[in-house]
Amino acid sequence: MAVTKIRKISSWTLLISAVVSIVVLGMFFAGGVVDPAAEMKEPVYTGLLIDWTSILFFVTIISTVLFAVWQFIGLLKTDTKSAITSLVTLVCFAALLFITYTMGDATPLEGLNADSQEYNTAGWLKISDMWIMSTIALIVMIVACIFWGSIKRILGK
Repeated sequence: MAVTKIRKISSWTLLISAVVSIVVLGMFFAGGVVDPAAEMKEPVYTGLLIDWTSILFFVTIISTVLFAVWQFIGLLKTDTKSAITSLVTLVCFAALLFITYTMGDATPLEGLNADSQEYNTAGWLKISDMWIMSTIALIVMIVACIFWGSIKRILGK
């Protein structure tokens, strides 16, 4: 029964976040621009899109860390080897974030409006690069795992 409840919660969470994401994207692309005569057009709902993606990013990071710690504590009582594997996964995730943060470029961007200048600092620029590079690295790892699983299944038959 607990598995069914977890699946329902995760399914509803995915459905709600997908619907909100589609609505936010629709508002961003169909919402128009602040000043149509401006050289660099700024969509009206840029702030909403940035806020929503930031919320998704931080909720993902926080939930990943919390569930990893929860799993580690639960496994530590029953299966020490699996607990160590869980801890190694968490450390690798933290290392990925640290490495991609240090790889980030701190060069200020040109041509931003006055409102955006407060985020045109080395720290925010490196965090943005960390976010992008971590996402790319995780996607590559997911695709590699899918291919590895497929190849392993084919060779196992």
